[in-house]
Amino acid sequence: MSLHLLTSFLLLIFTLLVFFLITRTRSSKSSSAPADVILPKSYPIVGSFFSFLANRNQLLQWVTSILQNVPSATFSLHRLGGQVTILTANPANVQHILKTNFYNYPKGAGIRTTLFDFLGHGIFNVDGEQWKFQRQISSHEFNTKSLRKFVETVVETELSERLFPLLESAAANKQVLDFQDVLQRFAFDNICRIAFGYDPEYLLPSFPEAKFARAFDEGVKISSERFRATLPIVWKIKRLLNIGSEKHLKLAASEVREFSKNIIEEKKKNPGESMDLLSRFLSSGQYDDDFVTDIVISFTLAGRDTTSAALTWFFLLISKHPEAEKEILNEIKEKSNTPVYEDIKDMVYTHASLCESMRFYPPVPVDPKFADKDDVLPDGTVVKKGMRVAYHPYAMGRMEKLWGKDWSEFKPERWLKREEDETWSFVGRDSYTYPVFQAGPRICLGKEMAFLQMKRVVSGVLKRFKVVPVIEEGVEPEFVAHLTAKMKGGFPIRIEERNESK
Repeated sequence: MSLHLLTSFLLLIFTLLVFFLITRTRSSKSSSAPADVILPKSYPIVGSFFSFLANRNQLLQWVTSILQNVPSATFSLHRLGGQVTILTANPANVQHILKTNFYNYPKGAGIRTTLFDFLGHGIFNVDGEQWKFQRQISSHEFNTKSLRKFVETVVETELSERLFPLLESAAANKQVLDFQDVLQRFAFDNICRIAFGYDPEYLLPSFPEAKFARAFDEGVKISSERFRATLPIVWKIKRLLNIGSEKHLKLAASEVREFSKNIIEEKKKNPGESMDLLSRFLSSGQYDDDFVTDIVISFTLAGRDTTSAALTWFFLLISKHPEAEKEILNEIKEKSNTPVYEDIKDMVYTHASLCESMRFYPPVPVDPKFADKDDVLPDGTVVKKGMRVAYHPYAMGRMEKLWGKDWSEFKPERWLKREEDETWSFVGRDSYTYPVFQAGPRICLGKEMAFLQMKRVVSGVLKRFKVVPVIEEGVEPEFVAHLTAKMKGGFPIRIEERNESK
């Protein structure tokens, strides 16, 4: 039965590919731009399958070009078998999806199924009462007292005892570091310590090779590829037969779950004196260890991958804009030698620079939902029950309508205004124009924690070191959209000690 199904499927693929090659040959006029830059052609049954296939290696850029050229910044992409995905970069639509009609746009069964093998019932993969419960318990971890503790103890220790000595050694030995890897290790240690009361010691000079970290990256990558699959039935068949990438995902998920369960067992044996995130869930007594394991995995994803992604692209952009780096250094000098909680909160130019960096490179580039019922978006787009509806932070950061004709320029000043005393004050954008941290009921609980951590890293690193990318001139690092953003191949850098007298 399985062999017959696989043979029929391969025959279908072969037929479609032949048709695609013929169509592509006939319609090809230029190889200098992505296929169907403005509006992809749609055919009966197969929809825009061929355009999707032609742009499968540049989907973010392809969709962005479409949304930039559609008046309403919303487009309905017809996929194979009559499936429709509505893509939008329209703030009014985003507000409708994330707030006004929030309950009509849950994660939905399609997304839960796609991510279940890795995220299970964790907060980023559930709706309804499960989501409400996890969010309620988690919210206690983000009060002012916890944020201050996070910055003044966890982050400070990780900086002074691990990150700074590592960068000093790299500078002395003229060593090339993969800064993306370093920042992931830094963030992983931080989230484990503050949320689970566990120190994995991942950022050590020896760069320990953690099986968990490798498995986690593998799980995130393969789970993300399921979303981008030209034909989703492919990964479902591979999963059924336990072959290829789906076999690797199964092994990776097993490794991640084993690691997470070990953290839970250790917490049960040594609960500690203070309540952290893991302690709160365990003491609630409402769910079993498998459910708590899912929670550990979700918060590891949030704490490790998002902040490290944001910082990776930030340091790249700052290296290209010395005037912005100079402003940040001036702001650092105005603060005390060892910035504390209040000082970091007041670093408005640094804050603006991080916002501007994430405008270009949001840690979560696309966020899909599923329509629970028929609906009509504010711009008139008709949504049918069961349709996938995705708002697109990556494209929204590149919309001239939202950011002006200078949208392609890195300008932290667009987030600031000068006061009468010549100081800067921050001028934020609404969370529907800039949904980098989501918005509405699902807005990111860790937003302030993320900014505090990032600003402390930026102030600490730039005060003492200069980050110099080791990238060929004219070569742009590739932005890869997994569940969170990555820099393809890592971020190679050299570190130079900064002369603080300058």
